[in-house]
Amino acid sequence: MIDFKEIEQSALKLDKEHRAELAKRLLISLEETIDEDIEQAWMDEINRRKAQVESGEVKTIPGEEVLEKARNLLSK
Repeated sequence: MIDFKEIEQSALKLDKEHRAELAKRLLISLEETIDEDIEQAWMDEINRRKAQVESGEVKTIPGEEVLEKARNLLSK
C-alpha cells in the first residue's frame, strides 16, 4: 500500500512548478468527485419528487399560474 507520508515527502521535494502542477491535478480530481456526488444527489432528488407527484402526495402547479403569482409578488 502507498504511504501518504512518503508521497507527501516526495511531493515536497519537487520544484515549485511541479508542485503547482501536482496541486492543480489533485484539485481537479477532487472537483470531478464532487461533481459526480452533486449529480447523484440531484438525480436522487429528481426521483424523489417524481415519485411524490406520481403517488399523488404532492400536486403540480401549472407554470403560467406560478409566473402570474411571481409577477404579482414582484409588482407589489
